[in-house]
Amino acid sequence: MSRQLFSTSKSDAAGDRLRDFVERNHPLFVLTGAGCSTDSGIPDYRDVNGDWKHTQPVQYQEFIQHHSVRQRYWARSMLGWPRVFDAQPNDAHQALAVMERKDLVKILVTQNVDGLHRKAGQNRVIELHGDLAWVVCMECGLRYPRHSIQAVLISRNPSFIGRDAAIAPDGDMRLHKIDLSAFEVPNCMKCDGTLKPDVVYFGESVPKPRVNRAFKRLSESRGVLVVGSSLIVYSGFRFCRFAQENGIPIAAVNLGRTRADDMLELKLEMNCATALSEIA
Repeated sequence: MSRQLFSTSKSDAAGDRLRDFVERNHPLFVLTGAGCSTDSGIPDYRDVNGDWKHTQPVQYQEFIQHHSVRQRYWARSMLGWPRVFDAQPNDAHQALAVMERKDLVKILVTQNVDGLHRKAGQNRVIELHGDLAWVVCMECGLRYPRHSIQAVLISRNPSFIGRDAAIAPDGDMRLHKIDLSAFEVPNCMKCDGTLKPDVVYFGESVPKPRVNRAFKRLSESRGVLVVGSSLIVYSGFRFCRFAQENGIPIAAVNLGRTRADDMLELKLEMNCATALSEIA
């Protein structure tokens, strides 16, 4: 496939090419990743080569099986959640919401769990990996707003407030050399079961109905636009593979390589907000 590649030094030409792609191939199936939220102060996971920038996120089985892992997760989350809660949509989120209102977007599927697309006014959204704003009991299925769990965490662990930590992706904070053995993890107030953020962890499967709904919308779309995702994780890459197999053209806006580079009709190695503002 002949692919067009543009960098930030060619932003004018890139904007024209992206605008042309959208005009020819809407309504779009838009797939967003962590790079879409970096301008909102939420770090991404990978560098331009697709390698981890930080320690890999907690794995599902580790979280379920080990109390110490849950202590580490909730301690870090207690400190990091306010950054996600207070984050505001950036120009990329706003541009995509405008594109939806102009009927250029059939559906937006996001791998992010920060809720910023909905906060920007996007209505046709599938949050593929869930939403950090909710917590679910693994035994009885009861869901809690995350802010209510935050209040419990703070009341039970006041000595951990104000700890020095560095922001990490998805509301996580990096705590170093801190004894967490006394950290109190809240359980379900109904059945005393294990509480987990209502998001898909690494090593956990995306609920099939959610995936099927996304594929249905993809089959109704004329083009795919990837925004801020390396597509290393299969849960997102599979949509590009389906699009290629069904002759649906794909464009990507991403700083660095993607797993689907050889499938792309157009690639813009640019900041997401800069590129999308050109067409919104």
